Amino acid sequence: MSRPDLNLLVTLDVLLAEGSVARAAQRLRLSPSAMSRALARLRETTGDPLLVRAGRGLVPTPRALELREQVSQVVQGGEAVLRPAEKLDLKPLIRTFTLRISEGFVENFGPDLIARIGEDAPHVRLRFLPKADKDSKSLRDGAVDLETGVVETTTSPEVRAQALFRDRYIGVVSKGHPLSKGKITPARYAACRHISISRQGLDKEPIDEALKPLGLTREIAVAIVGGFATALALARASDLVASVPERHTGNLRLGMHSFSIPVPTPEFTVSLLWHPRMDADPAHRWLRGCVRDVCTTTH
Repeated sequence: MSRPDLNLLVTLDVLLAEGSVARAAQRLRLSPSAMSRALARLRETTGDPLLVRAGRGLVPTPRALELREQVSQVVQGGEAVLRPAEKLDLKPLIRTFTLRISEGFVENFGPDLIARIGEDAPHVRLRFLPKADKDSKSLRDGAVDLETGVVETTTSPEVRAQALFRDRYIGVVSKGHPLSKGKITPARYAACRHISISRQGLDKEPIDEALKPLGLTREIAVAIVGGFATALALARASDLVASVPERHTGNLRLGMHSFSIPVPTPEFTVSLLWHPRMDADPAHRWLRGCVRDVCTTTH
């Protein structure tokens, strides 16, 4: 059985409202002959004359009167579905957003983001998940609404990305540590005992590659896979040196001494990631704006 042409619903709605082929044609910007052909198709599809001649005009059949209200509601409903979303009302919005975030994001940006969300939309809840890998599957299947991280070759090409801020690695030591005083040279820096942080579990980091041409190597006392917060906690309570992202660890480094690493290391861009199917969702757009604003204003 062939499917009916749903475009005929709009034609039928106008015909029944106008009760005239000529006026319906004018309203739909069709020629009278085209409208007459459309009426013929409607009669064939419904099995009813719909409009019959009475004197110089047309009158609806009982079937047409029966369909008039129903067709009008269907057409209005379809127009509502296809109409752009109305302005989002945040106050009554009830929704939980899941964010998969790189380490340090909650500690550094979470308080301001939660306060901003609570002010704009008091019934919206945030759920933070750690980002253990760069697999985009959770964005694709809808388990995660937003991610933060560095866009790399392994990032799915279908994922949308928007830069949030630039970051760089810095050195951090406890108050009173020898590196908290005097000029920090590459030799002084390398001679200290270090915490190695590698999310990929690699033995060498960009810092080690930068020290290599100088004939210097760091003494790695502790190796951690991931774990900026853990590295800083160890450095705070010992003579170890932690090298961590500056923007991501602002609140975690309070009360400690931070310094620029004395060898050039590459900066990197932290981005906001989401699946394109969420592009036009008003609540999702609002959340993305909140994250961008917080990352711009939080130092």
